[in-house]
Amino acid sequence: MTKVAVLGSGSWGTAFANVVADAGVAEVVLWGRRASVVEAVDTRHENPDYFPGITLNPDLRATTDVAEALDGAGFVVIAIPAQTLRANLARWAPLVPRDAVVVSLMKGIEVGTSCRMSEVVAEVLELPQSQVAVVTGPNLAREIAERQPATAVVACVDEGTATRLQHICKSAYFRPYTNTDVIGAELGGAVKNVIALAVGVAVGMGFGDNAKASLITRGLAETVRLAVTLGADEHTLAGLAGLGDLVATCGSPLSRNRTFGEKLGGGMTVEQVVAETRQTAEGVKSSESVLALARANDVDMPITEAVVAMMHKGLPPAEALLAFMSRSAKPERYGVSAPRP
Repeated sequence: MTKVAVLGSGSWGTAFANVVADAGVAEVVLWGRRASVVEAVDTRHENPDYFPGITLNPDLRATTDVAEALDGAGFVVIAIPAQTLRANLARWAPLVPRDAVVVSLMKGIEVGTSCRMSEVVAEVLELPQSQVAVVTGPNLAREIAERQPATAVVACVDEGTATRLQHICKSAYFRPYTNTDVIGAELGGAVKNVIALAVGVAVGMGFGDNAKASLITRGLAETVRLAVTLGADEHTLAGLAGLGDLVATCGSPLSRNRTFGEKLGGGMTVEQVVAETRQTAEGVKSSESVLALARANDVDMPITEAVVAMMHKGLPPAEALLAFMSRSAKPERYGVSAPRP
């Protein structure tokens, strides 16, 4: 039986590990740093820090020993904060089996390099792209832990690898679709966090559905511009990895990024929100990397610019909204050759 190591016992790592256990075709081991969480998962079949009261599959094992988790693994699934990936991989590299498929659950862009997570994995572990995959889509972790119906995209440049990954995580409530467009899948997942911050700010300021719909739609337009410029298929962004993930993240109070933005729009400072937020809102740090990537490729992303100004330059939300709404009027056209909005 194939062994799957899931590194990261936070909400999404735990939920995905439980999906694999429920699929029933692979042995799955969850690694975490905190002994209390690992002990609870391993003996009480519960992650009390993230999913209190939800019973996990009893076949899901957990450990604090990363070497034990990685030993003999055919798939290594990584679910840690995006900005910690490179440093952690450097430590884990000698333990990762050379023939393992390494799977990213992370939705971020690395600060300083503007690398996607799969690019960091391939670089640090010196792996071919055929051994690197991503899982993305409208995947709010708590709903999946509760075994509510959900879909996802499993993407790898090698279709056979994507199909193998699809097989180990397909369960009665979790339906994965394969895709070979890793660029589109990852950028859809990363940029939607930035747009969700903007939507949250609008909600926190008391604006309604018109404002939310406008930000979601224009946010999708700038995501498509960036992704297509970097070699993605625009159809990927119309699917689960793009529009699907964007709608879920922008529309749900379970979304970390929307919640972060909502508190900011309600009058808290970035520092205050960070101090009281337990889980990582990837869009806060990744927004700078997304904008750097856009500027390096001459792609206009006004919502992303506004988010960066709010998160990192102290621009008040009301001024950010005014700057966005005051932009010159343009036709609504899509595609990288269309006039910029």
